Amino acid sequence: MLTATVWLLLGAGSVGAVLFGVRRHHPARRAPWLLLAGSLAALSIGDVLFEFHRSALADTAYLVMFALVALSLLQFTRCGALLVDRARLLDLVAFACSAMLVVWVFVISPAGRFQTVSPADVIGDLLLIAVAVRLLTADPRNIAAILLVTGGTAMLAGDVLYPLSHGSEAAESAFVVLYLTWGAAALHPSMARLTEPRPPRLSPWRFRDTTLLAASAATPPFVLIVEAFTGTVHNGVVIAVTGSINLMLTITRLADAIHQHSQALVRERALRAANTTLVSAADPPAVEAAVRAAVARLLPPQSVRKVILATDGGQLGSLLDGGSGSRSLLDATAGSLSDDGPGTRSPSDAGTGSLPGGGPGTRSFWSAAAGSGDRTLICPLRLEPLAVARPSGGALIITGDRNALLAGRDALEVLAGEAALALDRITLVEAVGRRDSDLYLRAVTGNTAEIMAVIDSDHRIRYASPGLRRLAGAEELPPLTAFEDLVHPDDQETVRLALRTEGDGKVYCALSRRDGSQVLVEMAYRDLRGDRLVQGLVVTLRVVTNRGDVMEPAPHHEHQGEPPAWVNRRSARHKFRY
Repeated sequence: MLTATVWLLLGAGSVGAVLFGVRRHHPARRAPWLLLAGSLAALSIGDVLFEFHRSALADTAYLVMFALVALSLLQFTRCGALLVDRARLLDLVAFACSAMLVVWVFVISPAGRFQTVSPADVIGDLLLIAVAVRLLTADPRNIAAILLVTGGTAMLAGDVLYPLSHGSEAAESAFVVLYLTWGAAALHPSMARLTEPRPPRLSPWRFRDTTLLAASAATPPFVLIVEAFTGTVHNGVVIAVTGSINLMLTITRLADAIHQHSQALVRERALRAANTTLVSAADPPAVEAAVRAAVARLLPPQSVRKVILATDGGQLGSLLDGGSGSRSLLDATAGSLSDDGPGTRSPSDAGTGSLPGGGPGTRSFWSAAAGSGDRTLICPLRLEPLAVARPSGGALIITGDRNALLAGRDALEVLAGEAALALDRITLVEAVGRRDSDLYLRAVTGNTAEIMAVIDSDHRIRYASPGLRRLAGAEELPPLTAFEDLVHPDDQETVRLALRTEGDGKVYCALSRRDGSQVLVEMAYRDLRGDRLVQGLVVTLRVVTNRGDVMEPAPHHEHQGEPPAWVNRRSARHKFRY
């Protein structure tokens, strides 16, 4: 027979092992493991009191232990990575509890062989084992779940064998196994996977589930009525305990449904308001303001640390200046555009990773953040409903509490898609406006002799006047022609450097014609890349007819170009054949 000191040491060792495991492995949620430690402490206190023949106090400690274990397993099923269909689990547990009540009252109790066994303890043990087995079936290789199931089985064996064997050492060894296995479960690294966050799977409403829950809730009163009509009520305590358990499960089931419905309403209203604002947004700053307002509605205020809307790949590249953390963001975003991306690693993995559920269908990815409980969610700007990345790239990057980000992940992905559509709409409207402006300019200057061109930021010619086409010796310029393609190779680098700088200026260069001849021109350019309607450079050319025009001092400009290369290296007579 084990003494009170042994029970006290077993309890203290198991509680210490759980606390040490929580501190070492840093699970996503500590509450389930702390409740499990409290249940072990209550069990140890009950065993010590039982050795001192304080049965009433010991029974109270055992009831507290059962309540703490039930709360612990209930927390394990709350947004856990291994158990996401909590509604179905609650329905099955309630039905199993009612079925066991019927078996106990009408099959086991009349036989009289198990009169010394506490039915409440047996029913509680079976329910705990059922939840633990459900955790194990979700991840059969999880050592912590295996140890939890082993401990629950040992507790059931002890509760059944101890009264039947009148306190034998074999029955007491079952409780020793319980202490050791639950303490070891917290020490194994797999314990962190039991509480990894994951969004709950929304089960569709089915009539059979409602019928099953209603039958489970109505079973205890029905059994009580049957016993009352057939004679004396012999199992009143068992019926009361089972009815309380079913009532708690039913209330939990309804509370979960109401909570999910309220969250869906909040997300729907926030996305509807964001969609209305994004439709009326006229420029990228307005889109960013609408996205930030939507994120503030979708997520709790204290859970968001940083919100970044990178509208193109250039902005994502500028994040590299922020250090290694920013580099990991860019790497993760680049990986998101591949086939599947890093969609299977757990948040405990170092560096860039994904929470569970990042399979092929996901449209967002995860990266590590500075805070211990923080993660960075990266939602590439995809064109919905095409589900393809924007040609210019970009992403919605949110850093904050991982549980809050996980709960609103779907809504944030939809928000990123709406932002992508708004940005592309703005880009398309501006492109159409520039095209109409170019067509208007082409119509107005169709008969003018002025030599001019409008080029984009990448130096592609967007509009060329008829004079420029005549000067180049071509009726039409090929599409996507760069302005440097018209310049003599000796002067291309000079022109390229001049056009890359900001501001207005003037350079001298030689143009190559289709017939192989060359013509010297004075190129004056205006930088209108910041203008909303132009968004490019306006280049005006003047043909230089003699060397004196080149050497004649010109008015001062901010980016005054040097004379062409041929002035310094060869004579005009050698290069130009007039």
